[in-house]
Amino acid sequence: MDRLTEMEAFATVVDQGGFTDAAKKMGISKSAVSKHVSSLEARLGARLLNRTTRRVSPTEIGLAYYDRARRVLNDAGEADSLVTAMQSAPSGLLRISVATDFGVNHVSPILGQFLSEFPDITINMLLNNRYVELISEGFDMAVRIGDLDDSTLRARKLTETTRRMIASPGYFQRFGQPQRIDDLNEHKLLHYSSQANGSMWKLTAPSGEKRQVRTSGWLSVNDGQSLLNAAISGLGIAYLPSFLYADAMKQGLVEEAIPDLPVEVQGIYAVYPPGRFTQPKVRAFIDFLAHAFADKGPDNW
Repeated sequence: MDRLTEMEAFATVVDQGGFTDAAKKMGISKSAVSKHVSSLEARLGARLLNRTTRRVSPTEIGLAYYDRARRVLNDAGEADSLVTAMQSAPSGLLRISVATDFGVNHVSPILGQFLSEFPDITINMLLNNRYVELISEGFDMAVRIGDLDDSTLRARKLTETTRRMIASPGYFQRFGQPQRIDDLNEHKLLHYSSQANGSMWKLTAPSGEKRQVRTSGWLSVNDGQSLLNAAISGLGIAYLPSFLYADAMKQGLVEEAIPDLPVEVQGIYAVYPPGRFTQPKVRAFIDFLAHAFADKGPDNW
C-alpha cells in the first residue's frame, strides 16, 4: 500500500479519535482505514494504536510516530498547494513598500498598466523612506535604492540611478559655482529633513577621498520633488538622484554643481522574502518592473 496513505489513515484516526470518524473524514470505508493502519503497523513492526470497544488512542510509540507523520503529511500538502499556486494566474492582495520619490515619480504612473494586465491583483502600496521589515510587517516585497543591508532577503536589480549635486543657472549666476568640495561651505545646500543623514552629504573627491559635507541652507524638506523644485527656483544646491533631476537637466532648468567629481551610482532593487517559491503575484510585479525599467538608468530617465 502507499506509504503516505497509510500515514494519513493513521494520523486521521488519531485526530478523529476512532476509525468510524476517520473513514468519514477520508471518504473511504471503515474497513479500508483499518487495513491501512494494520499494514502500517505490520511494516513498522510496532503497535501504534490501543484499540478498545470504546476508544482508540495512540501508544507511546504511536504518539511519537504521529508527530513526525503529521509533519510529513503537512509538508506533502504544502507541496501540492505550491504546484497549484505556481500554475494559477497571479491574484490576491499585493502589499509593497517603495521609496517615496521613486514611487511617486516612476512606480505610481505605471500601476494602471500592471493592474490592467493582472486584473485579479489588488495593490496596497506604502511610500516611505525607511526600511520596513517585510515579513514582520506583512509586506510581499519592496523597492529599495542603494546598498542592501539585509542579506537574508532575495533581491533582483531593476536598474540604476546616479546622484549629483544640482542647482539652477540663476543660482550659480547669483552665488557663483563651486569648484571643489570645500567651496560648498560657502553655498546654500538643500537637505532632506526626514532622513537621519539627510543634512550630511557623503561625497567622493577626485582623488578618491571620502568627504562629508554638512552646510545649512534656506530649506529642509522631507520630499525629493520639493527639493528639486527648490533647486529649480534658485534656492540652493540639492543632492538628488537622476530619476528626479534628469528631465529638469535636459530642459536646462538645473546644472551640475561640480562636474569633475566622481559620480555615485546606486542600484534600484526589488527585494522580497527568502525561499525557493516566489508567489505568482510577486513574480508578476517584479517581472513587470524589470521590463518597465529595462531601458532606464543610470542617467536615462
